[in-house]
Amino acid sequence: MDGGMNDLVTPLAAPTEDSVARKFSEIYGCAPAVLARAPGRVEFIGNHTDYNGGAVLGAAINRQVWVAAGPGEPGRLRLASASAESRVCEVAAAGVTRRTGGEAWVNYPLGVWQALASCGLPRPVGADIFVDTDLPAGAGLSSSAALELGTALVLLRLAGGAMPAAEVLAQVARRAENEFVGVPCGLLDQGTIACAQPGRLVHLDCRGPVYRSVPFPAGAELRLFDTRHRHALVDGMYARRRGECAEAARRLGVEWLADLTPAEFQLRAAGLPAELLLRARHVVEEQARVAGTVEALAAGDLRRVGALLTASHRSSQHLFGNTTPELDFLVDRLTGRPGVLGARLTGGGFGGAVMALVTPEFGAGAGAAVGAEFAQVFGHAPVELALEVGGGAGLL
Repeated sequence: MDGGMNDLVTPLAAPTEDSVARKFSEIYGCAPAVLARAPGRVEFIGNHTDYNGGAVLGAAINRQVWVAAGPGEPGRLRLASASAESRVCEVAAAGVTRRTGGEAWVNYPLGVWQALASCGLPRPVGADIFVDTDLPAGAGLSSSAALELGTALVLLRLAGGAMPAAEVLAQVARRAENEFVGVPCGLLDQGTIACAQPGRLVHLDCRGPVYRSVPFPAGAELRLFDTRHRHALVDGMYARRRGECAEAARRLGVEWLADLTPAEFQLRAAGLPAELLLRARHVVEEQARVAGTVEALAAGDLRRVGALLTASHRSSQHLFGNTTPELDFLVDRLTGRPGVLGARLTGGGFGGAVMALVTPEFGAGAGAAVGAEFAQVFGHAPVELALEVGGGAGLL
């Protein structure tokens, strides 16, 4: 990323309903017919467990993607984004194909367009779409899934059909990312964003999928430290890890790695190659950490919750190999500070951000001190965000 220190440490300004509608009108010459907003999410715990048949805990946050839309010209899709300087990308509605370069962002709404049809859901005959956000891209907050859910909502409303259940919307968005964008992700991101409730974590058992909500603990807060080291899951590392997990499951004789308890894994793991052993052990033990976190939250044991979060990061660091020096540095500096219960990477890894569970004792000055130490090593400060646990995607 180009730019000086101010570019690196200033969070994106938050759009409003009025600002999004105004920008849509400036581009397309009329008011939008429908607006939706879809939050980003933090992966509270459950790193790479979703596509391994496991459970995850996610939280929707108070930063989001806004999508405005109008009916547009039949047979045409027009897409614009504030982050792409509002340049309009025009696409024929029939036979859409993936874009590259500066237009690559449109693959997410185009993927939704395709997924609606393949799922037997209605689409409008055409659409004009404008997108704005205060979610930093590549920070592990799932801006892509938020864009997919927001797009699905506005297209379905323009089509005039009945709105499907949130769980169905999550599957549509996941299909868009898997089949069109090309990221073999699990259901964590789309499921959390579609099904979240204010003040509650989403517990998702991916084998069903089965959703339930878990109260976010009173007296705790979420802080995010965005390294500005961007991850790009379509570059192959995510797919490589998924392939390693699938091969490990095959060799262990199970459909899903999450089918094994840690004790069962120890009995079966002797013949695994060293790298597959590490990947599988992370997933099996992470599944146990998710269950332990749910129990600790129910008991109000925040210290245990924090210890499990930090243990999750160490497993990602030493077993799964999806952390970076920047992420590890932040976890090292955060853990042990007054008010920090635990810290871990959030999202797929290979870049992005660290999430910390903190108490009010961890003030703004403490975060700035961590940022200053980070800047001495890496040349720029991370962006620190105080996050609130909010509700899921919806129409306005």
